[in-house]
Amino acid sequence: QVQPVESGGGSVQAGGSLRLSCTASEVAVTKHCVDWFRQAPGKEREEVADINADGGSSNYADSVKGRFTISQDNAKNTVDLTMNNLRPDDTAMYYCAVKSRGVSCFLHGERFFNYWGQGTQVTVSS
Repeated sequence: QVQPVESGGGSVQAGGSLRLSCTASEVAVTKHCVDWFRQAPGKEREEVADINADGGSSNYADSVKGRFTISQDNAKNTVDLTMNNLRPDDTAMYYCAVKSRGVSCFLHGERFFNYWGQGTQVTVSS
């Protein structure tokens, strides 16, 4: 069983930055398709960014384009989400989701992800 673990959340003021990390002790997460999702209170969970298994391709929600960057760190076995110019509407619980090997990175949606972390809270104040 793969258990992703997120870290790096916290509270910042608008315009600030945070870096979230996702790792798993059971697998090399950098060899899997990994997404970051977020869920704000009272809202549905939304896909924020994804990266394919070799790190050669990534995609972003329109709301975070130009501000967030998803990347792999093979040495640390992490998939990171660097968040700059944070806004109050970025406030949410952020989740790392990992697909099983063999599941296409081109398939989007929660149902294609087999493993989910517990989440890390990001709070942005104005």
